[in-house]
Formats: sequence, structure tokens, C-alpha cells
Amino acid sequence: MPKLHHLLLVLLLLLANPAVSGGSDTPVDINTADAETLARVMQGVGPKKAEAIVRYREAHGPFHNVYELVRVKGIGKKTVKRNFDRLRVGNSD
Repeated sequence: MPKLHHLLLVLLLLLANPAVSGGSDTPVDINTADAETLARVMQGVGPKKAEAIVRYREAHGPFHNVYELVRVKGIGKKTVKRNFDRLRVGNSD
């Protein structure tokens, strides 16, 4: 049983550490982040969707707010809502 407690404690510590779990206390700017960063930070967004975000930004210019992500094929309102606190545009939302 002590091994199980030790394992659970290690797991909790790993999950609580943003650097290890992939989370971040500081929201990521969707106008400057690369696809790898977007895929790491955003829940429900893998490499292909993250690349689509970057391609959309390159083709249409910078996003004015986080809600505009719904214009990217494959990114819906639920994905934006789930990730809203992880993202920003410049110094705002």
C-alpha cells in the first residue's frame, strides 16, 4: 500500500506542475503562437487543427479576439469556450 500512496503523490505533483502537465498560468497569444504551442496548450486541439489556426492567421491577418477562432475549420464554439482562459489576443482576450 505505501507504494500506491507514493505513486499517487507523484502523479498529483506532476499534474499540479504546469511545466510538466502542459498547462500554463499565462494565456497564449493566438496571433504569435506557433502550431506546436497551440496544440500543447489547447484542449481538444491537435497538431492539424493548430496548423489550421496558424494558416488561417497567415491568410486572413491577425485575430481581433479569441472568439474569431470559430472561423477556422474544425474549431467550434465549444472548443473556444473550453480554451478561453488559456488564450488571448495581445493584451486582451
